[in-house]
Amino acid sequence: MLSIEYKATGEIIPYVNNSRTHSEAQIQQVAASIKQFGFNNPILIDEENTIIAGHGRLSAAQLLKLDKVPTIRLEGLTEAQKKAYVIADNKIAMNAEWDMDILELEMQDIADDIELGILGFDKDELLDILGDDDAPDGDGDYTKKVDIPNYEPSGEKPDIHELYNDEKTFELIDNIKAANLPQAEKDFLMLAAGRHTVINFESVANYYAHSSKECQELMEDSALVIIDFNKAIENGYVRLSDELCEQYLKEYSDEE
Repeated sequence: MLSIEYKATGEIIPYVNNSRTHSEAQIQQVAASIKQFGFNNPILIDEENTIIAGHGRLSAAQLLKLDKVPTIRLEGLTEAQKKAYVIADNKIAMNAEWDMDILELEMQDIADDIELGILGFDKDELLDILGDDDAPDGDGDYTKKVDIPNYEPSGEKPDIHELYNDEKTFELIDNIKAANLPQAEKDFLMLAAGRHTVINFESVANYYAHSSKECQELMEDSALVIIDFNKAIENGYVRLSDELCEQYLKEYSDEE
């Protein structure tokens, strides 16, 4: 029976003749995946703690400054079998192909909740799979999607705590505070943790409708609500595809 053993990263020895290379960008992708989903794929090692499979995961763990990582020890393999496994583990995975129709549907289904960049596809690949309007820009700016939901304010002003869910954010902050890291790194990570706060935009629309002029202007500046479409485009909150932009400019010129 295979069992998982957590070992210090410093105890694990890379295989000196590993023929599979890992670029810095790919290691960063693996690290992002570990941060998002956890270290769920143990490193395979032999009796001497030498890696049989998992060099990229070890490098990602070191990048994340993880003290220990899960490992599975494979015992009883001959030297030839170890060398063969190192090659086969990488090559056999490369031989798989994608069902592009299912892949596109799956990506569209998670796009609102998961940053697609952590899946390992580069910008051009995402454009091929999703098309220009659905693929992320890759420059950290706002989405190109223009199917922005419209909310009609109704009822009374909601309690401000109904506007968001910060449970995941503060769970991360607690973990960051407990980490053995320099304070500057903690400050950055705690600031970034705010990305996990979920905004209820329907409640935000109601709150906006019952707020003071000053609060409304600040909510508009933060793109929590978009009232003026022209202003939204000017500030970069909305990006138009070339086709839609051409039609929009035509209609705008006709109105003038």
